[in-house]
Amino acid sequence: MTADTGTGGNNVATPGGSPDERGAIAAFVVLIMVGLLALLGLVVDGGVALTARQAAHVEAEQAARAGAGALSKDALRAGLIEIDGPAAVIAAEAFMAAAGHPGSATVAGGVVTVWINYQVPTTILGMIGIDRLDVSAEATALNVGGVTRGSP
Repeated sequence: MTADTGTGGNNVATPGGSPDERGAIAAFVVLIMVGLLALLGLVVDGGVALTARQAAHVEAEQAARAGAGALSKDALRAGLIEIDGPAAVIAAEAFMAAAGHPGSATVAGGVVTVWINYQVPTTILGMIGIDRLDVSAEATALNVGGVTRGSP
């Protein structure tokens, strides 16, 4: 009589479960890896998008200030401080173009408003079909003459 070692049949007991559960761990690992890849994409590409948004906001602020610096010569001769609307729009849009992110500018009521909108490419999220993330910023500026004082 010979002893059966359990290796000759199809119903060999596997550690941790029945033969019907083969590959369940592999599927679980694949799902976890996809989730971790998506999380990594959010961290890396999200960080890039946040940095680009901050840079866009700084560019918009600087462009608005450049526009607010375009004063009306006729108003200055009369002793007033007024923004020259068309010159302010040109100055703000020229600043944005020089910074590499063209946008739009308007002047209303002595306030220059600037909008910048562009996209940044993704690195990791591109693997799941998200190739670009939108970045936008808005800023306003006005020109104030003389020294201003706060309350004591």
